[in-house]
Amino acid sequence: MHLGIDTFFILFLSAIAMGIVAILLGVGGGIFMVPLLTLGGFVPTIHQAAGTSIAGVVFTSLSGTIAYWLRRVIDVRIGLLLMPMTIIGAWCGARLSALIDARWLAIGFAGILLYPVGMMLRGKPPKEIPLSLRGEVRGARLYLTAGIVGLIAGTASGMFGIGGGTVLVPGLAVFLGMDIIAAVATSLFVMVPAALMGATQHWLQGDLRPELALPLILGLVIGAQIGPRVGTRIPKRRLRQLFGIVLLYAAINMILKGLR
Repeated sequence: MHLGIDTFFILFLSAIAMGIVAILLGVGGGIFMVPLLTLGGFVPTIHQAAGTSIAGVVFTSLSGTIAYWLRRVIDVRIGLLLMPMTIIGAWCGARLSALIDARWLAIGFAGILLYPVGMMLRGKPPKEIPLSLRGEVRGARLYLTAGIVGLIAGTASGMFGIGGGTVLVPGLAVFLGMDIIAAVATSLFVMVPAALMGATQHWLQGDLRPELALPLILGLVIGAQIGPRVGTRIPKRRLRQLFGIVLLYAAINMILKGLR
């Protein structure tokens, strides 16, 4: 489908801003992309917003994975344990999204937004959570926990078009006792193939708009590179609170859209 030059640059510039903010706040770009595409009228349904958004998640996860890989902070062993169920979850989530009425999907996405909204209004990114477990999780408990966390994260990602970090990072930190930085890095590593699976399924269902995904991907990659360079100049607590208000506004509008 043809995309006007004006629409291309609106999405491109918006994605640069989303990439910068996502890096500064420690959240996935999907929580911004889906409301932008839906409430901005770029797509007719939230199904297409989710499918287009998760295509962007593939590239932001890959970019983050490369950066953290060079810093040697990814827990590859845990990541490989998580991957199978996360990939299955992403496929299931994408399939389920096609079966759910758009109104309920919009309300469900708004519910997902409430977690990062609450954290941001407190001045914290979602990855800054307390570690509630101590000691190393081993044996059958490790495999079971990794499977459940991966399945939930993958399903949420595939269904709503968001990065799995909103679920994976707290899950890795709280249930597996991982260091927060390692949890963030491992989450990105795991989400590369999972988001790719979700994007592929959305493509097969006709819910991925490549002409919209292209400017979003380009902008997100550029924004992700700019974010760390400007991060030291901005008071992060106030920035998080500001975008918490923006996300709360988006969540309320998504709910209202779903109830119409």
